[in-house]
Amino acid sequence: MEPEPTIDLQQAYDGAGIQAVLDQLDQELIGLQPVKARIREIAALLVVDKARASLGLQTTPPSLHMSFTGRPGTGKTTVAERMSMILHRLGYVRKGHVVTATRDDLVGQYIGHTAPKTREMLKKAMGGVLFIDEAYYLYRPENERDYGAEAIEILLQVMETNRDDLVVIFAGYKDRMDVFYQSNPGLSSRVANHIDFPDYSAEELLAIARLILASEHYRFSDEATVAFAEYIRRRMQLPFFANARSIRNAIDRARMRQAGRLFRRIGQALSRFDLMTIEAEDITASRVFAGEVEGLDPSLPLSDPQG
Repeated sequence: MEPEPTIDLQQAYDGAGIQAVLDQLDQELIGLQPVKARIREIAALLVVDKARASLGLQTTPPSLHMSFTGRPGTGKTTVAERMSMILHRLGYVRKGHVVTATRDDLVGQYIGHTAPKTREMLKKAMGGVLFIDEAYYLYRPENERDYGAEAIEILLQVMETNRDDLVVIFAGYKDRMDVFYQSNPGLSSRVANHIDFPDYSAEELLAIARLILASEHYRFSDEATVAFAEYIRRRMQLPFFANARSIRNAIDRARMRQAGRLFRRIGQALSRFDLMTIEAEDITASRVFAGEVEGLDPSLPLSDPQG
């Protein structure tokens, strides 16, 4: 009697190079342990699914369409990119690229305009991932002449018929996404993987700031570290806080203040240390210390400023 065929899951896992993608995700994103754990679970399911198929245990492929919920700046786009790499390495999508779309990319302004726009975006995403940010804007029941429902119906059709060559990820604020799914049972039934991205803690945001600075060859002085920790505490209490996105914007403004401070020293020799160091005064000059928000509301389109 011939021995029953076997497979080494660790070998299959290592051979796909998935661990390298997960390691990259750990390096790119601070915290988010529940999110990373869920991505590992999905990766494990896909490896087992491939192992079963290799031994003749054919089953319906798992549904891979996903929902990422959370506030801006919590890493949703980065995780979508890494998830696409995992899907590609395991052979679930042909290309492994990510196409990002919003309502404006999918919904037309007149009869006959929506279908070609939606199908064009789907064509671009085929073989990879279509990441639809702020997906709830597709559904506007208060407007009888809105064409978002047509885009949703086309998405549903393609999500079902091309599930072996396209993964759709819907993203946005959790409360709005919940209403969005309730509005269309067909949509919620096709999205099997719901992942919630929590806000970062103040300590994680400070670690993110240091990571951003290091990647750009900057550093905080000791006093600036204290000042930026206070900046984070205050900024988290103000409107339109966008987690890591707000931190990156704050660092960009601190770099501009540092540049202005250094230019006031024209005529003096500047060291490498001088050019690298963000000082406390580059932080405390922020309007946040006066209780005001700097920049734009990250939840609004770029054309719609906070005012």
